[in-house]
Amino acid sequence: MRKPRDIDSELSALVERAKLLKDKRVRQFGELVTSTGADARPVEIIAGALLAIGDATDSEREAWHVRGAAFFQKGGNATGRAHAKRGAGAARSGGAQSVDADEGAA
Repeated sequence: MRKPRDIDSELSALVERAKLLKDKRVRQFGELVTSTGADARPVEIIAGALLAIGDATDSEREAWHVRGAAFFQKGGNATGRAHAKRGAGAARSGGAQSVDADEGAA
């Protein structure tokens, strides 16, 4: 005879796992903001950039996806320091740089 499943304990374990994953996502987002130097930018600029995502083309989103994936593969912190050293002027003039250009700068 099979042992009956304890659905309640399985459900509570899944809820706990979901909570841990949400906490991890929030923590990683904070690390991303800090490592890219975005925490030093005015909140209006960050809000404007996030709103621009909605108006972006699919090719722009794909380019951002590639840059983001490269950022996480590098560990993030080295790229973030490079962005912080270049300052706001470089970020304004080179917002659409390729991943290769960032790798050469880091």
